[in-house]
Amino acid sequence: MTFKPSLPVERIVWRDGASRGAREVAAETPVAFVYDGGTEAVMMATPADLEDFALGFSLNDGVIASADDIAELDVVTAGRGIELRMVLRLRDRERLVTRRRLRAGPAGCGLCGVESIAEAVRPLPFVERGAVFAVAEIIGAMRSMRERQALNARTHAVHAAALYVRGEGLVAVREDVGRHNALDKLAGALVRAGRKASDGAVLMTSRVSVELVQKAAMMGASVLAAVSAPTALALEEAESAGLTVAGIVRDDGLEVFTHPMRLSGAR
Repeated sequence: MTFKPSLPVERIVWRDGASRGAREVAAETPVAFVYDGGTEAVMMATPADLEDFALGFSLNDGVIASADDIAELDVVTAGRGIELRMVLRLRDRERLVTRRRLRAGPAGCGLCGVESIAEAVRPLPFVERGAVFAVAEIIGAMRSMRERQALNARTHAVHAAALYVRGEGLVAVREDVGRHNALDKLAGALVRAGRKASDGAVLMTSRVSVELVQKAAMMGASVLAAVSAPTALALEEAESAGLTVAGIVRDDGLEVFTHPMRLSGAR
């Protein structure tokens, strides 16, 4: 089976009358993260930039500490889904075993006990000082990101994550049906390109959830800006991690919620 990021479907359009025709819809495919023969997680994702996804998820979720910890990576079709099969170097196997032990619990129980809650709201690294940006830069970068969302232009159904660097513009953009997946793909793309998230500002086309704050902090980002608002827990975690969070980014302005010193004009 060949997987594509979008597929044509037939539909009837009711706007000023009825018409028939095809449109592109985003693909949503089960993607399994398989480490040393064992499945760690299965995500519903857009089947594109999967090597970036494998690396970014593994780093942001704490399975590995660096790209070098993956000895082998294969993208394999498995029935109606895709397996990202990774072989870890010996030093990381005990870390993976420990993670699996902490996650063990009755199926369907949600957050199973103190260890699971601790895992869900885990301590984050404190981010570096990072660059300072003008508010107008962030607004302009978000506008530019819309123009770089090729898949969303076709489907109107996917999120994007991007890194804006002063003097260079958007150095990487990744799209996915899941906002968390898009950010993981961006993380992997940056590592593979030898770039650091701390070099710029991470932009998202979604609300700011706590998971996005956690991933941004793990990436070493110092600024996270999004088109929608943050949640209360996301702001609590961002405050503790030293991460600047800006939301409601529109053409006429934005709102800064934590650590405003990195946005000039927002002190």
